[in-house]
Parts: sequence; C-alpha cells; structure tokens
Amino acid sequence: MRRRLTFALASLLTLVLLVLTLLSSVTHWLPRLAGVWLPVGTRIALDASPRWQQGALRFPAVRYLVADCQLAGLQQLSLGYQHQRWQAHAQRLTLDTACLSRLPAANNSASAPRSLAQWQALLPSADVVIDRLIVNPYQSWAGALRLTLDPDAQRLNYQGDNLRLQADLQGQRLALRQLTLQTPTLSEPVSLHGSLTLTEFANGVPESGELGGDFTLAQVPHPLRFTLAWQQQQGRLVLQTPQDAEPLVDLPWQVTPQQIRIDGGRWRWPWAAQPLAGGVALAFSHWQQGLDATELSGRLNMLTQGRGGKGNIVLTLGPGRLSLTDSQLPLRLTGESKLAALQFYASLPGTLKGSLLNPRLHIAPGALLRMRGRLLSTLEVDEARWPLAGVSLSASGINGRLQAILSAHDTQKGRFTLHLDGRADEFWPDRGRWAWRYWGNGYLAPLDAKWDVQGTGNWQDSALTLATLSTGFDRLRYGMTTVNQPRLRLAQPLVWQREAEQAAFHGELTLDAGATRFDSGGYLPPSRLQLALKGSDPAHFLLNGSLQAQSIGPVRVNGRWDGERLRGQAWWPQQSLTVFQPLLSPDLKMKITAGTLRAQVAFSAAEQQGFTVGGHWVVQNGALWMPDNSIEGVDFSLPFRLHASRWSLGTHGPVSLRIKSINNQFLIHDVTAQLQGSWPWQESEPLTLSNVSLALLGGTLSLQQLRLPQRQPAVIRLRAISLSELITALKPKQFAMSGRINGELPLWLDNSPWLVKDGWIANSGSLTLRLDKQMADAITQNNIAAGAALDWLRYMEISRSWATLNLNAIGDLTMQAEVNGTGRFSQRERRVNLNYRHQENLFQLWRSLRFGDNLQSWVEQNAALPSSKDSKHEN
Repeated sequence: MRRRLTFALASLLTLVLLVLTLLSSVTHWLPRLAGVWLPVGTRIALDASPRWQQGALRFPAVRYLVADCQLAGLQQLSLGYQHQRWQAHAQRLTLDTACLSRLPAANNSASAPRSLAQWQALLPSADVVIDRLIVNPYQSWAGALRLTLDPDAQRLNYQGDNLRLQADLQGQRLALRQLTLQTPTLSEPVSLHGSLTLTEFANGVPESGELGGDFTLAQVPHPLRFTLAWQQQQGRLVLQTPQDAEPLVDLPWQVTPQQIRIDGGRWRWPWAAQPLAGGVALAFSHWQQGLDATELSGRLNMLTQGRGGKGNIVLTLGPGRLSLTDSQLPLRLTGESKLAALQFYASLPGTLKGSLLNPRLHIAPGALLRMRGRLLSTLEVDEARWPLAGVSLSASGINGRLQAILSAHDTQKGRFTLHLDGRADEFWPDRGRWAWRYWGNGYLAPLDAKWDVQGTGNWQDSALTLATLSTGFDRLRYGMTTVNQPRLRLAQPLVWQREAEQAAFHGELTLDAGATRFDSGGYLPPSRLQLALKGSDPAHFLLNGSLQAQSIGPVRVNGRWDGERLRGQAWWPQQSLTVFQPLLSPDLKMKITAGTLRAQVAFSAAEQQGFTVGGHWVVQNGALWMPDNSIEGVDFSLPFRLHASRWSLGTHGPVSLRIKSINNQFLIHDVTAQLQGSWPWQESEPLTLSNVSLALLGGTLSLQQLRLPQRQPAVIRLRAISLSELITALKPKQFAMSGRINGELPLWLDNSPWLVKDGWIANSGSLTLRLDKQMADAITQNNIAAGAALDWLRYMEISRSWATLNLNAIGDLTMQAEVNGTGRFSQRERRVNLNYRHQENLFQLWRSLRFGDNLQSWVEQNAALPSSKDSKHEN
C-alpha cells in the first residue's frame, strides 16, 4: 500500500512539473505548433507568456507576421469557456494592409470546396469582442467589433465614428439591418439597408437581393435615394431624388462567370451652370479570380453645350486593373467642353497606380489642358494653357512641375500675358510645398502704358509667401499728368501664416516713381511710397508707411483693412511752401518765397460705399512773387470731405482765405473770403461764397453772399474808390481824374444770361477831370466843332455823375452815363451836361487796356455844349 501511494505521488509531481515546464516555454512551442496550420512564410509570435486569470487564458500580446511584416497585432487577448460558449476578447486588433502583398499565393486543392452550410456547421458557439479594430492606413474607420457565432446563425455588430454596421446571416440569407457611412465629402451620413441571398458556396454574386439607402450632398438641394436590385445574372443601380422620376444615375448590369458588364448606362447633373449628361460603359473581366486579377475597361462621356456650340469630353479607362496593393489602370481624358462663356480642350493621358484605397494618378507626357472664352464681363481669354506632363495626383498631394500660360485682352483696358512655372512636392493647401516663379507683360490702354511683372513665391505647409515682386509701367498718362516709370517692389516678403493658432500676415511694399510731369509745365519730383503690412490674414491687417517726393513730405500714412473696408489717416507735418516750387511751370514766372503748409486727412474705401476722404489743409503766411506783381501774407484754411465725387467744403467751419496784400498795378490788401457748401452744388446742397472783402484804391470792395445755384443776384459793393489812385495805377497820358466813387454791381453767375444786370456807379463827393493839353489841342485842330466843345472839358469839376451798367455772359458791356458839372476855359465857367451811351466787349477791352485812345475817340464823337441858359460867366 505504501508503495502504491509513493508511486501516485511521484506521478502527480511529474505531471505538475511537466505542466509547469510547458507553461514556462509556451512562447517557444505554441507558435511552432500553430505554424503547422498557418500558410508558409507566416508565423505567430508571443511577446510574453500567457497566464490563467478569472477562468480565462490571457495573452498580453499576440502578433501575426508575414516574413518581417506584422500583418495583425492583438493586445490583451483573453480566451475562455462559459455557459457552453467560447469567449474571446481583445482590447485592440491592428491590421496592416501593406503586408497583404507578402502573403503567399493560395494552394490549389484538388478536393471539392466546402459549401457555406458546411463552413457554418464547423463554427463553434462563440462570442468575439474587439474593443478597437484598426486597419492601417484607414484609421478614420476604426471602431468596436462584436461577433456572435452559432452554427445556425451569425451576427455582426460594428460601431465606429464614421462607420456603423449591423448584419445577420442565417443560412444563405444575409440581412443588412444597418450600414451607415460618414465621409468629409458628404454633409450627412449615408444609410443603407436591405437583404440578399448568397450563393451555395459564397464564391460569387448573390443570387438575388435588393438594397436601398438615402444620403445628402451639399451640392444638391434635395436628398438622394439609391436602389440596387438584381435577380440571377442581371440587375440595375438607380440614383434619383424623391421629387424627380427621371434618375440621376441609371446603370443596368449583367454578370457572367467571365465578366461583369455595364452597357447603356446613363447619368445627368441638372444643378450645374448648365445641365450635364452622359453615358457609361464598363467591363470587369476575370472578376471571379479576385480584385487583383480583374481587368477593367470602358468609357464615360459628358455632353455640354454653350459658347462655341456642342462639346463632348470622353474618359477612356483601361484595359487595366485595380488592386488593394498595386493598381495599374491606364486612362485618357480627351475632347471639348463648351460652357456658357468658356471652352476647354483636354488631352490628358495617365495611369492610376498604387492601392485602390489610396491611388495615385500619374499624368503622362503630352498632357495638355487648354481654355479660351470670356472669363469676366469684359475680359476675353485668348488662350490659357496648362502643360501637365509628369504631374502626379494622390490623397497625399500633387507632385511635379506645374505650369500655366495665360493670354487675354479687354477691348477697353488692353491686353496682357502671364506665365507661371513651379514645382509641387506632396502639395495640398496648407500641406506640403509648392514653389513658383511668375512673369508677364501687357498694355494698359486707358493710361497708354506698357507694364511688366515678375517674382517668386512658395506655399510651405500653412505658410504662404510672396518672396519677390517687381511690377511697374514705362509711364502712366492720365489727363494732364504723366508719371514716369512707377514700380512696385517688395521691401520685405509678404508672408501669410494660415494656421489658426498662429495666424499672421506681414510684409513691406515700396512704390517708386520718376518725375510726375504736368502739361502745365510743372512736375512732382521722383517719389517713394513705403508701406508696412501687419495683421492676421490678407483680409485683416494694419498698414503703416510714408510718402515722400524728395523735399516734399514725408506724408505719414496708417490704416487698416477688415476684408470689406479700408480705413486710414494721413498726416502732413508742417513744412515750407517753397518745396512746392517744382509744381509751378517755369513759363508762369512765379516763385514761392515764403509760407508753410500742414494737413491731416482720414479716408475710407469700400466696394459698396466707394471712396470717402475728409480732413483739413492749412497754409500760413504764404508769399508768391511774379514779374509784375506779388502776393504776401496768404492764410488759407480748407476743411473738406469728398464722397461719391462730391466735395463738401467747410465741414467743421467755412473755408477761410486771408491775404495781407496783392501788389499789382495798384495795391490790394486785407483780402478776406469764406466758402462753404457742396461742389458740384445742387438746390438741396448749395455752395455759398460769403464775407468777401478787400481794400483797394483807397476804398473797399465787398460781396456779402453768393449762393449757387443762384436765385438772386450777388451784389458787389464799391465804396469810396479813389479815381486818382486808379488813374495813377493805369497811367493814361490823355487824362487825369480825382475824387471818389461808389457803386453796386448785381452779379449773376448762374441761371441768367447776364453777368451784371442793372449795376450802377456814382460819385461820392465832387470829381475833377483834366484832359491832356496835347490831346485836346489835337482834337481842336482836327475838328473845330468838337474842339470848341472840348475846350470846356479841359478842366471840369463834376458835381454829379451816374452810370448804369449791363454786362452779358459773352462780355458785351452796355453803359448809360450822365455827367453834370462845370467846365473852365479862358478864366470862364460854363455848365456842362454830358449824356453818354457806350457799347463794347469788355473781355476785348481788358485785353487791350487802351483807355486813353478809347476816351479820345469818345470825346471826338460825343462832346457837346449845353444851352446858353445853363452857362455862367465869371470875370
């Protein structure tokens, strides 16, 4: 008995040791054991020994490798058996599709394949749960997977952020209870549901079925509904809106063991600028050998109609293949697309390569896209060319050389040609790199100017940089002004950082111009405008700079742009007026000798409101010299506002003018005037000149108010004007006068054929007239009758003089005068009455200024003696 007990204990101890040995070496023998059933070249690797915990065998990590590539990786895997069901649970399962290409080819077995029912009979009762299933490189489709397996029914439940799937398989009938997809291209998720009947061996197209679903596109105003129905070897896919009976897509298809064909397919798109439509014909050959062996061929076309007639563009596919690992599908896009205003011409051969889930399009040599037509309302594109040879396109970006050539013209504004040449490396907006250079030239007809442009730039990830820029004109000719060789350059690169967390926009611009010449003869010296820009993006930035033309300026400028409106201010610090001497033509023979100027303005510009500027200009103690006269002591204050081509003068007080003196043939001093209102004026916004006053010839000239538009005359008042000072200034040799006169001249500048209507001039006190002796003697010798009368005008004391004046808009002056006085001759006195009517063009008279000759002619023709009863003798 004792011997049997000892043997039993020894056997138990040996068994325990054997189990412990197997468990301690499981990482070595279990992968080798599993390798018996695995494909050649594949293996399982355990990173740590499993352990038994809570009724389940737990593996920290299990990896499935193809050569040295990890096809699948399980983390925290547990296997257990409860309630007569196997339980499998893993925290994460990661699959790498890049390793699929390394799997060995399947061995052809001579044995008959198992049917779907036979495979289902082999399934154990099990529950499989994976908390996170990730398929690289498609992490956006990750989710949680739950499988419920029984021989008579199987159920799948997958829940992810962008993909949800619930399906039941019972025998050959598959019920798709829910399939929901969410992609960035769709504004709403796609929902799909339906049922289908699988073939007996589940190795072909289901025998019958019907699937339906709904989804929404941002470009389509209505929800879309699609249905897929088939029976045996043929079926139809239809996409339409609930409101329209005519489908958007209609694809009838047929299936044979050798080929899947779509013949007579149709599509249309009614929401484009013009309705689009076309046909579809596709063939998938050898489809039963798997996706990698399936050969694709076919064509799709699009019909258009617009400017230039009808167009047809055709996409030819294959023959080639699509693969999850290495696609090779030749394609070619050819034909013409005629839109409402544009015409496109394409010849684009290429090849689709790489994984079907992440394909890359390689464009072959000879690829060219051209365009012509009307791009804007007045801009006609003669030709735009995009050579695309060698360019590749994929989800990671554009690669290759990018070129563009644009030639266009505007019947009113001129013509131009632009070139762009650069290279892209895995570029999408805000990702990758695109570097370029550009150049071009043109002619701007309104300004009679030739221009050119050149520069470089790049787009690196989220930073968009204009590195260099040089653009300018040979000259700018506008109105009476010519600007020589203006040119805009970058002093510092323009950089736009587009990343939201680090948004920034900055750079510096310099505009240089040669002398700006005026047809009047003056010129503005070479000038420079410097601007620094700083903000968050091109729609939101501040500007700061200055404008200077040699000694003129600098004018300080700052402002801001908010995407809709440009606002800013400019300051002109006080400086001498003498710096503006170049603005005056040498032919004027004027010289600015003194004075200062300062100014401040604010401006605003927007597309809807236009350009608005307002501010204040101040000139102090200005002085101007000319050969025949000079002006001194000019003080000028101009508050203004300009909007919609209308000036508002005197916005914060009237425009004020003060002149100390004007030295001409006679001295004018103490000049004052005020101006307020709108230009151009209108009845609701008049322009008013007021408080005009000046001292001259010992008296004053004043104008109380002139309102435009004019409804009543503006009266110019003359007070105590000295005739002796006037005669001294005019220096006539034929006569002399003394005394003072008054007058009122009703002035019309608007709404009247008259300039002066019913004006008058009268003496203020006694007047004295003396005729030159030589002139009087000459008249007496030539005309005895006139000489006898003229003798009493050689010296005349005028007690009363009165003249009425009328002057029309073309300068015709009519003057009716009456003079009463006493003439002295040979120590005798005689009463003299003169009635005078004179007509002459005043504008011609001013040009001649021959007052003496006119007076002599008048006296010869009009002198007459009064009756004897008016005469008086004095010894």
